[in-house]
Amino acid sequence: MLWSKNKWEPRGRHCLVTGGSSGLGLALAILLTKQGADVSIVARNEERLKKALEELEAARQTPNQTLKLYSYAVDNATGAEAALEAACEAHGGRSPDAVFLCAGSSKPGFFVEQTEESLRCGMDETYWAQAFMALAASKRMVRTKSKGKIVFVASVLAYMSIVGYAPYSPGKFAIRGLAETLRSEFLLYGIDVHICFPATIYSPGYIEENKLKPQVTLKIEEGDPGATPEVVAEGLLRGVQKGRFHITYSFNCDVFRASTAGSSPRNNWFGDIIYGLIGYIALPIWRRSVDSAVDAHRREHEEHLAHNGFYDAQPDSSS
Repeated sequence: MLWSKNKWEPRGRHCLVTGGSSGLGLALAILLTKQGADVSIVARNEERLKKALEELEAARQTPNQTLKLYSYAVDNATGAEAALEAACEAHGGRSPDAVFLCAGSSKPGFFVEQTEESLRCGMDETYWAQAFMALAASKRMVRTKSKGKIVFVASVLAYMSIVGYAPYSPGKFAIRGLAETLRSEFLLYGIDVHICFPATIYSPGYIEENKLKPQVTLKIEEGDPGATPEVVAEGLLRGVQKGRFHITYSFNCDVFRASTAGSSPRNNWFGDIIYGLIGYIALPIWRRSVDSAVDAHRREHEEHLAHNGFYDAQPDSSS
């Protein structure tokens, strides 16, 4: 966009944040609180939620701010609807002004080692953890003729993907597909849709993720600078305030965005042309380096599969 819309301000607005007990969700909830918003945080773990609420209270700007916690699982329709209803009740039944969908987690691994259960779990923890709350919130907004914002959190791995992310990337690609569809459909109702594409976030979830991550994936990601949840939260909110649909906050993510945006609205026509030209040259080189790293890992990977008993027993050639 060459000319930005009026800046959206969270002050005095009700913002609901899923995944609000830790990581990006908590950082964003604190940032919204500091900017004067009424904030509702939703997550499964009530103990972590209580600690998170204490941090929100410490960031409170006025005594009139409403800061609440709600312990629900949002990867199913029942839990998402119940969480939304509870949060709206504290505001006289009014729909949230903005719903930030930060819930999700990653359990990396090789595709051939996955099961039906683990693949379904991957979709639950990426796609459904956001889709069901988006469904509940949009239905309520439309029924009550309320304007609002729905903000998805995907990943740079929804622009591309690499070895190790088979249980995770498909859900993030699906979130992008949903956001693209809803951005068009919700023009009917005056509901704004945004989607953020973070790269590595140095959060508690990242520490747990790395315990499962294949060595080849860790090797490829060695040069990834990453960012703190606070940096990502600032970039996400800045993108929402500027009215951007695809939200990225770093040079690398901008290059992937501009190179794969398709017909999505552009953030800046001139800037995206530059990023796109950089991507046209640099991304194929980067991909060749990734493929080389994977090829070099082949023998180690075969040893890994053999150690875990993956291969069928070989017949005894002497018999």
